[in-house]
Amino acid sequence: MLTVNFKQLNIKDGDTLLDVGCGEGRHIIHACLEHNILGVGVDLSLRDLKTTLERFAPFAAYNPNSYFSIQQTDATRLPFADHSFDKIICSEVLEHIENYTSVMQEINRVLKPNGILAISVPRAWPEKICWRLSSAYHLVEGGHIRIFNAKELRADIEKLQFKLTHRYWAHALHAPFWWLKCLWWGDQENSRIIKAYHRLLVWDLMQKPWVTQTLEKLLNPILGKSVVMHFKKTGESL
Repeated sequence: MLTVNFKQLNIKDGDTLLDVGCGEGRHIIHACLEHNILGVGVDLSLRDLKTTLERFAPFAAYNPNSYFSIQQTDATRLPFADHSFDKIICSEVLEHIENYTSVMQEINRVLKPNGILAISVPRAWPEKICWRLSSAYHLVEGGHIRIFNAKELRADIEKLQFKLTHRYWAHALHAPFWWLKCLWWGDQENSRIIKAYHRLLVWDLMQKPWVTQTLEKLLNPILGKSVVMHFKKTGESL
């Protein structure tokens, strides 16, 4: 399930792409399969990186013109030289990190001038409902430690000499699913409605039927669980 719109990322052959907090590899694997690039995914979780390798393995020979690499690292101390990457993705990561400004400074450092950055975080109002329905939702290990105001986050990023180029919302159909999960947090396994909704989401992901795909596009500006912003780096690292 992709959060970032790759058409807006404008990936070109030969680009270097970094996925900061790549998790189980949904974005970096897609990028390396669909584009002739050097793709690097980094994450602090060794378990997630192992899952990424397992998911990529069946497709390893699918695109011989693309290079795929992953590395365990702290996003506040990226092990790359200044101006190493043409494009950077940081999707659903910053809400987990205490010192997220250090992550943004590192992203700014390793992104080339005129490079493109795609950032996504949970949208504020659907996230607030999750927090109200279940404290465990955000208090679990590795949970969300803050709710972002998108305008304030945009301002923080623009202070690092970035210019907003696109903004959109994603995963409208997932917002009610997470509200249901939070409502029955301690008894999710026995909830028929959660199981039925999950089957709907899996069907939508695998089959991509016109009805749910169209419905989500229409609902995203209203109900989208994630807000996605694309920026162009306009100057040198500070």
